[in-house]
Amino acid sequence: MQHTTTPPGGVFDLAGRQVARVGYGAGKLTAFDHDPDAGVALLHAARDLGVDHLDTAQFYGNANDIIRRAFGASDDVTIVTKIGAERVDAPVPIAPAQRPDQLREQVEDNLRSLGRDRIDVVNLRRLDVGPGLRADGDQVVAIEDQLAVLSNLRDEGLIGAIGLSGVSASTTRHALPAGIACVQNAYSLLSRDFEDVFAVCREAGVAWVPFWPLGGALPPGVGNAITSLPTVQNDATVRRVAVELGVTPAQVGLAWLLGRSPNVLVIPGTTSREHLAENVAAGSLELAAEHTAALDALGGTGSLATT
Repeated sequence: MQHTTTPPGGVFDLAGRQVARVGYGAGKLTAFDHDPDAGVALLHAARDLGVDHLDTAQFYGNANDIIRRAFGASDDVTIVTKIGAERVDAPVPIAPAQRPDQLREQVEDNLRSLGRDRIDVVNLRRLDVGPGLRADGDQVVAIEDQLAVLSNLRDEGLIGAIGLSGVSASTTRHALPAGIACVQNAYSLLSRDFEDVFAVCREAGVAWVPFWPLGGALPPGVGNAITSLPTVQNDATVRRVAVELGVTPAQVGLAWLLGRSPNVLVIPGTTSREHLAENVAAGSLELAAEHTAALDALGGTGSLATT
C-alpha cells in the first residue's frame, strides 16, 4: 500500500506494507449478521477515512463474509486474520484449535470465506497468557510445530507473514527467527501487563497491535479467570483529559497508545460511523506532556501475564 497522503497517526510496516496505524477490528461486524450491506457500507466508510488494515478471524461469525463483500480480493486493504480457535455448537461457542492440522485447515477456511488466494498476515493465537481460552490435552502444542506449518503455508504463498497473539516475552523472542510481523496481546492505558512483550517488539521493529485497546470482555463461559479489562473511557483521569482537550475519552486512550512508540498499531472496532471517524481522528491527537504524565501514572498490571 502506497499512501499519497499521510493518514492520521502515520504509517508503519506490516508484513512489508506501509499501513495506517489506525486500523479496524472486525469483531464488531457480528452486529451486521442480519444486515451485511450495512457492514459493507461501514467498511467502505472506513477505507474512505484512510483505514487500510483490517483485523479479523473466522470465529468472528460473519465478519469475513462482510469483508469479502466489501473488498473482494483487492489489495487496497491489508487483511490480518487469526487462528488457534474455532467456533463450535456448544454452550461455550468457541474452542481451542491449536494442532498443526487444525491450523492449516483454519487458514484454508479463512481463504475461502475472505475470497482470497493469499492472506497478508495470519496471527497464531496461542493460549498461553492473557484473557481467553486455555489449552489442554492434545491442544497443548509446541510452538515450534505451529511455526513450522505456518512457515510452510508462507512458502506455499497462501499467507504473506506470520503474527503472534497471547504470548509471553520469552515465546516472542523464541519465535522471532521465524519472521514475525506483529504481536497482539491484551493491552491498554489501564492494563499494561505485557510491557515486556511490547519492549521485545519495539526492539525488533515488530508491530505491536494491542487487542482490547480500550478495554473489553469475553462472553460468559469463555476463558479463564481473566475475562475482562477495565474500560478506559470510564476512568476519571481519562475523562478529565478528554474534557480539557475537547475530545472523547476513547480518543484519549487511543492517542496514548499511538504515542508510546511508532510500532504501535490500534484496531478499535465499532458499528458506528461517528465512532469510526472519532477513532481515525485520534491518530492526529497529540497529548501535551502534562496530560501524558497524568495518563502514564494510571498504569496498572495484574495477572494477565502469568495466568
